[in-house]
Amino acid sequence: MATTHTAALPSGSPSDDDASEPPKAPGESTARRHLLVDLAILLACALIGAFGTKVFVAQIFSIPSGSMQMTVSPGERVLAEKVSYHFRSIERGDVVVFDGSGIFNEPVPGATTFVKRVIGLPGERITCCDASGRVTVDGSALDESDYLYPGDAPSTVKFDVRVPQGKLWLMGDHRSDSADSRAYLGAPGGGFVPEERVVGRAMSVVWPISSGRSIDSPTYRR
Repeated sequence: MATTHTAALPSGSPSDDDASEPPKAPGESTARRHLLVDLAILLACALIGAFGTKVFVAQIFSIPSGSMQMTVSPGERVLAEKVSYHFRSIERGDVVVFDGSGIFNEPVPGATTFVKRVIGLPGERITCCDASGRVTVDGSALDESDYLYPGDAPSTVKFDVRVPQGKLWLMGDHRSDSADSRAYLGAPGGGFVPEERVVGRAMSVVWPISSGRSIDSPTYRR
């Protein structure tokens, strides 16, 4: 850049005014390099941050089926947080996102991630149904009126299972339209889902925006 400046003058020595100006090109080049490096670092941080959020903090999942209506409807997207289970155990009533590959059949081709509600915890006896048609946990009936799909019975499938240690019994809120743990009673694994397969707790519906709402875990009255 310095030679370009002098070459534009007539042949001969450069003027005193021109000779007295410090060369600008090296500084400009260095500044540009610094800017490019800074931009590259910012981009890398953004990518790492986005990846880290997805892996360690939260992730958005699309719901393809109606098994969790009215809590979550088909086509809606839920935000699943991945933090709380590092500090507390999975609880009954939690709506969880989990990897059901090899355990549940795919609701749509290629779908291996499922959303269901935790009904049975490790070591508990889960049965259906008592004289009033309710699911029981260790002999005590669950009041599921807060989330069951209107008109659905707690279950039309009878079962009596003991949840193995380290596993969960999961059911959809739209019981008449949910292929959940009940559907795999006779299959290898008995329909139980290992706790380590849980990706996170579904905490809210985030799309469409007009349907945004939180997903709360019920306080059971038994």
